[in-house]
Amino acid sequence: MTKTKTKFFCQECGYESPKWMGKCPGCQAWNSFVEERVASSKNPFFDTEGNSTKETAASIIEIKGSQEQRIMTDIGELNRVLGGGLVPGSLILVGGDPGIGKSTLLLQVSHSLAKSGLKVLYVSGEESARQTKLRADRLNALSPNIFVLCETNMEHIEESIEAVQPDFMVIDSIQTVYHPLISSAPGSVSQVRECTGKFMRMAKGKGIATVLVGHVTKEGAIAGPRLLEHMVDCVLYFEGERHHSYRLLRAVKNRFGSTNEMGIFEMSEVGLREVDNPSELFLSERPIGVSGSAVAASMEGTRPVLVEIQALVSPTNFPTPRRMSTGIDHNRLSLIIAVLEKRMGMVLQHQDVFVNVAGGVRLDEPAVDLAVAISIASSFRDKSTGPFDAVFGEIGLTGEVRGVSRAEQRIKEAQKLGFKKVIMPEKSMKGWTPPAGIEVISIATVTEALNAALN
Repeated sequence: MTKTKTKFFCQECGYESPKWMGKCPGCQAWNSFVEERVASSKNPFFDTEGNSTKETAASIIEIKGSQEQRIMTDIGELNRVLGGGLVPGSLILVGGDPGIGKSTLLLQVSHSLAKSGLKVLYVSGEESARQTKLRADRLNALSPNIFVLCETNMEHIEESIEAVQPDFMVIDSIQTVYHPLISSAPGSVSQVRECTGKFMRMAKGKGIATVLVGHVTKEGAIAGPRLLEHMVDCVLYFEGERHHSYRLLRAVKNRFGSTNEMGIFEMSEVGLREVDNPSELFLSERPIGVSGSAVAASMEGTRPVLVEIQALVSPTNFPTPRRMSTGIDHNRLSLIIAVLEKRMGMVLQHQDVFVNVAGGVRLDEPAVDLAVAISIASSFRDKSTGPFDAVFGEIGLTGEVRGVSRAEQRIKEAQKLGFKKVIMPEKSMKGWTPPAGIEVISIATVTEALNAALN
């Protein structure tokens, strides 16, 4: 007979320990260990029969390469983020805050694939079949090729997969699925690891494109061990403010495409609608003739996006001024403020500085540095920038403006939206000719940029 004993697992990284520890040696997380019962016999829970094959080493030249045939959906923004559509046999993890629209998006994707004749299995562990049907009625996502299963038992889900033989499968959510042979609770490290492993083997073996929905923690990361993200082929984050109608879909891991792409959707009464021109969305409420505002030309993957950078500089009576940023890295903001103080002579030691990216989007590209500096200087000097000016460029510690990539695409996007002037790095002017109808000002330092933008 098998003996059961207890072990402790880190909920963040899956580190295993025979006793409880306050700090995980693997990921350095505090109070992340939970106790789970395991069996001492050899591999009692993880059934690997028929799932492993003996392979022999082969020269990489002799291996036959093949181009993966992707499955295209009617949702172009999703195809962009995935790198050109769904790959058969891929395992995708989608995370996001509760109520952000994950189930809505996946039901719309299921309907899009079902219309093309593919079989779809939608496994819901959190809602009943009636609730799923009500959402499908609201989204007009009804098709005889969509099969709904309300089940959390892994063995029963496997039986349904064998019966339906789907081409696309959704598991909503992976934290609710459990294997009956494992005594720990659903969502624990053992359950998530084993159930994800089984879904991975079924996806690869049967060629089923599988999407797992994951819960998120208070910090916004996908709940459960990081092992879950390592096992899947693609990790998508569905972001957005619940008080705004738009949603952002980002890829943080993608074995079949780029991780720099971003898909933008707008939530409506009939589901998620694609936003073809996100620049118009982010600039729709931009004030004209107000100090502390600048338009940055940023790149999200292969797509140029124009966003508004807002800054507010106000005196403070406290010895330590506040530095707050929303949408850009706080450390990057501190660096830009230090450059303005040292190289431009701005006295910001007694000024609170608040920077916000309008629209709630987060920008990680260094090319928005120049727009942040100009917006801060505009608020500090109380001078407004031109209503039809766009800027981009990376700022160095010596006050120089470094070149950035894809300058021509940024300028064409600005021209398409009616901008008349673009301030950009001089280093990015090589190898191409600016288009007619828009003024391009090349600068080499932050001083030149401020003179061109605020005079």
